[in-house]
Amino acid sequence: MTLRTQILGGAAALALAATAGTAMAENWPDLPVGVKNGIAERIGDQLIVGLGSAGTQVFALDLNDIAAGWQALAEFDGPAPSQPATAVSNGALYVFSGSGNATPDATSPIIFETVSRYDPQTDGWETLDTSTPVGLLGASAVTLSDGRIAILGGYNKELFDKYLSEVLAIDKEADPDAWNEVVDSYMGMEPKDYRWNDMVLTYDPAANAWGDLGANPELPNTGSAVVETAPGSFLIVNGEIKPGLRTDAVKSVTFGADVAEWSEVAPVPAPEGSDVQEGLAGAYSALTENGVLVAGGANFLGAQAAAEAGNWYAHYGLDKHWAAEVFALQDDAWSQVGELPEGLAYGGSFAVEDGLLVVGGEDSERAARTDVFLIQWDGEALAIVD
Repeated sequence: MTLRTQILGGAAALALAATAGTAMAENWPDLPVGVKNGIAERIGDQLIVGLGSAGTQVFALDLNDIAAGWQALAEFDGPAPSQPATAVSNGALYVFSGSGNATPDATSPIIFETVSRYDPQTDGWETLDTSTPVGLLGASAVTLSDGRIAILGGYNKELFDKYLSEVLAIDKEADPDAWNEVVDSYMGMEPKDYRWNDMVLTYDPAANAWGDLGANPELPNTGSAVVETAPGSFLIVNGEIKPGLRTDAVKSVTFGADVAEWSEVAPVPAPEGSDVQEGLAGAYSALTENGVLVAGGANFLGAQAAAEAGNWYAHYGLDKHWAAEVFALQDDAWSQVGELPEGLAYGGSFAVEDGLLVVGGEDSERAARTDVFLIQWDGEALAIVD
């Protein structure tokens, strides 16, 4: 699961970045605190990052004054959510669901059903008078041309809340058999049995009303990278199809007024030196001048083989892997074009004039990172600019 990456695509993104004076920034300032599993959205020339591992803290970087660094915004007005779905509509930032402790003394986290809005004009947060129809932990949200927000995927609240309540009530050291029974039962289910949200939900901020654009024809994903490739058209890149098991599939979805149209795109290829692409959760992504870039992400090496053998607790006994590869999609074909300095996942992505801006994330020590750097690809060579 991951922080969803809302990307401004195509000429609109490049034009915005150009007017913001981001070209060839000499130094991208690091975040004040490490941020993973939080939010990353752009409102005009402001990059907004926070929540997740940063708790209720939220920060903004003004692309017209990068040297000023990240400035603190008003803190979130409720329990801090991890891995919420987020989108910007009509200049306001919306935060849906996520998970966390409902109260300071809660014995286990839950999936929230709340919707919050941040108004940059007042630098204030508001919890809206509505609830998400289903759990949206790890879901992806995109903004449609009419201002509605479409939301895909999301963990099942009933099942996930029950699992966390049960497993956290057991002392693993004192009663390992009971603990293993709960974990094995939950982790050993087939993907369909997790009952993740398979509808394309819509939220209309103007009417404060919910609707839908039909069902996802494939297994729903969480933790996908999302890239807008044309007005109303998005790539849904990889993500989880159940805890511990990713997919290498890439889907294209185009949103109409009343329906979402889906099609398959070539899958992300295996990394160089490997025969298998395990799929990526929490990858960084953006549409750049020379094609779509997808970088980093996390998976479990060997999980695909285990699932194909019928072992649905596919990541049992496997170490988590943080990927460093950078892939590019150009002319409908993927290629590996380089690597990050180290494996990273679950951070924020922004399309800026010169490429893909990587903000925060998690490293192989599971630490929340403060790093901010730019990935540039000219169609041939890859460069990392701090």
